Amino acid sequence: MEGLPLHTLFHFPPVLQSPSSKRWRDAMTMDFYGQFAPLTVKSLPRRGLLKAIGFNTVLSCVSPVFAAPMPEVKEPQVFVYRTLKLDSGVRIQDIIEGEGQKAQEGDLVEVNYVCRRSNGYFVHSTVDQFSGESSPVILPLDENQIIKGLKEVLIGMKVGGKRRALIPPSVGYINENLKPVPEEFGPRRSLFSHANEPLIFEVQLLKVL
Repeated sequence: MEGLPLHTLFHFPPVLQSPSSKRWRDAMTMDFYGQFAPLTVKSLPRRGLLKAIGFNTVLSCVSPVFAAPMPEVKEPQVFVYRTLKLDSGVRIQDIIEGEGQKAQEGDLVEVNYVCRRSNGYFVHSTVDQFSGESSPVILPLDENQIIKGLKEVLIGMKVGGKRRALIPPSVGYINENLKPVPEEFGPRRSLFSHANEPLIFEVQLLKVL
């Protein structure tokens, strides 16, 4: 159906008919300081009004398919990792539980890890950030050989598991002989320059040897 011309419905006062006129500009500035010139609306039957705005009466008979209520949309499940705080101040999150052998104190383990500062800045990793190639390290679960905080993180982990931990400096690199330490000079210097601040380790247990 063809809608009626708009000018048959509304009558605009002369002041609003010519945008180029000074009276138009003056009227538009009255938004904050006064009222616009009145807008006169001619009376029109309801059916005629629907035609004027292009309403198709066929569409008023809505199909039951479209009229049916929308199914409830469930929000995606969010996984929240519980944080375990140890007496030493280490905070641990289990990301992947793992299904293999459980690591115990005194074991020799093979791991991959990423070390970051507490603000998220990268320090060192056994996994190359660009190629994805890994160079796992073998660590003894002995606090005289590795940093105590990392030993506490690894004990109880199962092979295939992954944990994220915040390790305070008191159980971190209290001396430069404790592992893990990068072999390259640059990363090693970067690591020890942040030894007096909390460090974040994300570690994956690959094997219990």
